[in-house]
Amino acid sequence: MRVLSTFLFGAALLGGCASSLQSTDDFLGVITPYRIDIVQGNVVTKEQLALLKPGMSRNQVRDVLGSPLVTDSFHAERWDYIFTIRRPGTESQRRSVVVRFEGEGMKSVEAPELPSEHDFVASISRPSNAKAPRLELSDEERKALPPPPKRETPAAEPTGAVREYPPLEAS
Repeated sequence: MRVLSTFLFGAALLGGCASSLQSTDDFLGVITPYRIDIVQGNVVTKEQLALLKPGMSRNQVRDVLGSPLVTDSFHAERWDYIFTIRRPGTESQRRSVVVRFEGEGMKSVEAPELPSEHDFVASISRPSNAKAPRLELSDEERKALPPPPKRETPAAEPTGAVREYPPLEAS
């Protein structure tokens, strides 16, 4: 009986630890598990959407937007371009663009307010806490540098043993 009660107490104690690990997402405030970025689908921007014109063929639409994420054989007149990104520490993004066709020509596009390419890149770029290093010296710093040492002129002929190798191909 005593062994059973000890086992049950230990299981309850470990169960409590597991629930606290899930809520704080770290272990004792020291170890944080790595979370990967999940990016799925096609990015569609304002610039791409502006290139679409009614009557474009399916191949022309594919050239502009890429292959659709969802094509349904029951709805052959509809292409879905869906984009999602989930990144730890940021809000998830999801956009859905629907392109409708009539025969072989594009009829219409249904899309939410899409970001420009610049805005999209800015929204997915990781913020950098480190200050970017300066990669070039100023004119004053260049003048303060010591002059480079004078080099001896190299010998015209190589010194040491010179080997002759046989030709790679027979003459």
